[in-house]
Amino acid sequence: MASLSLDLDNKWSYIKTHGDAGWEALPSYLDIVVPRVLEFLEERQLKITFFVVGQDAALEKNQPALRSLADARHEIGNHSFHHEPWLHLYSPEEISEEFTRAEDAIEIATGERPIGFRGPGFSFSEQVLEELASRNYAYDASTFPTFLGPIARMYYFFSSNLSREERADRKQLFGKMSEGFRSLRPYSWHTQAGQLVEIPVTTMPIFKVPIHVSYLLYLAQYSRALAMLYCRMAFGMCRLMRVEPSLLLHPLDFMGHDDFSDCDGEGDLSFFPAMKSPAAEKVELVGQVVDLLAKHWRVVTMREHAEAIQRRLSKGTKPLEAPAREPAPQA
Repeated sequence: MASLSLDLDNKWSYIKTHGDAGWEALPSYLDIVVPRVLEFLEERQLKITFFVVGQDAALEKNQPALRSLADARHEIGNHSFHHEPWLHLYSPEEISEEFTRAEDAIEIATGERPIGFRGPGFSFSEQVLEELASRNYAYDASTFPTFLGPIARMYYFFSSNLSREERADRKQLFGKMSEGFRSLRPYSWHTQAGQLVEIPVTTMPIFKVPIHVSYLLYLAQYSRALAMLYCRMAFGMCRLMRVEPSLLLHPLDFMGHDDFSDCDGEGDLSFFPAMKSPAAEKVELVGQVVDLLAKHWRVVTMREHAEAIQRRLSKGTKPLEAPAREPAPQA
C-alpha cells in the first residue's frame, strides 16, 4: 500500500514562516482550495489524510470547509496549533498546551479527534514524541529523510526578510543533513510513555532526494517531461527497494497565479514552488502523479497505513525500531 496526505497549511502560516508581515490577520484560501481538492479526490475515489492546523480550526469562518473534509470521510490529522516549525524548541508544558488546543479546536471543527501528527516544517523532538505517546496517538509522520534539508533552508532564507532572531528559530527548518540517514520504511519509536509508529515522508531510495509533489511541480517549471521521468524513476526505485511510499501534498500544489488578485499574480506566496503556473496546469500534473501512484499501490490514509504496520508488529514482522532518544537512527 501507499499512504497519501496533505498538509493543510493556510496562507497565513506560509507568510508567518517566511517572516512576512500581515500573517496576524490570518488570511485564508481554504474556501478555494478545499473544494478543489475534494473534487480531485472524489474523481479518483481516494480517501487521504489532511493534517489540519488548530488555529484554522478555531476560526468559525474556516469550520465549514474543514467539516467538509470529515464529511467526505477523509482522515483528519494534527498539524499543531500555531504552525511554528520550531516546535522542537518548546518546553514540555508548551508542547502539552499546543496539543490540547489543537485537538480541541480540530474536534470542534471536524467532529474528529486526531490520532496522527505531522510537525510543521518536519519539526519534532523527544518531548514531542513522548507527548504523542502519552496521548495515545497511533503514529507520527514528521521525519523527512533527505540530505537536502540545509540547502532548502538556505534557499528559503535567501528569499525571505527574516531577522537574525527569526532565522535562529528556523535554524532546523526542513531538518539537518543527518536526516538523510533515517530509514524510509516505517519504524517504532520507544518512549517512556509507550511505542509510537513513525511513517516517514518518502524520498527517493538511496539518493534521498525529495519526491513530494511540490518538488515535482518545481521541476515541471523547466520540463514537465523531466518531472514525470523523475517521478517514474522514484516510484520504480520504491518498488525495487520494497518501500511503501507515503506521498505528501500541499494546498499550493492545487493553486496557481490565477487564484490570487495581486498585481504580480502570486499574492504573498511567490517563494513557493511553481506559483507562476496556472492552477489548471498544476492540478493536471498532480493528477498524473497521483494516478501513477495508484497504478502501482493501493492508496490509503495514514491511519490505515499505521494500522497495517501495527498488524505486522503484532505478527513479528517488525519494521526498524529506534529509541526516541536517538535523533538519527540508522537505516
